Amino acid sequence: MDRRDLQGLAKVRLKEARVLLRAGLSDGAYYLAGYTVECALKACIAKGTQRHEFPEKKKVESSHSHNLRELIKVAGLEEARIEQAGRSPEFRANWDVVQSWSEQSRYRKHPPDAARGLLNAIGDRRHGVISWIRLHW
Repeated sequence: MDRRDLQGLAKVRLKEARVLLRAGLSDGAYYLAGYTVECALKACIAKGTQRHEFPEKKKVESSHSHNLRELIKVAGLEEARIEQAGRSPEFRANWDVVQSWSEQSRYRKHPPDAARGLLNAIGDRRHGVISWIRLHW
């Protein structure tokens, strides 16, 4: 799997999450929406990998995380995220919603409002998390 594959997966997962929400399947929508951000951050990590580079073991292991707060650090975007949050209260609020997602969400119920809120925080064209990540992937 390479950077383009991960970018494509991020786009597809966002579409799938929206379709699930429209179909009234908010649990699945919430779960897949989080994977949108995970795939996008992993595309950023892949972008930073140089051809023929022998990667540091800790970075490789950390890259396989599902923790969005950890992945943003591995992608080298934590400082940029903090700067963006300082410039845009809307982005900061959206990141706060997004960072609460976890892989464990698949075992929980999510009301439509929660799924809608997560999808809006991710997909908002001006202040959404995916719009910002795309600047770096």
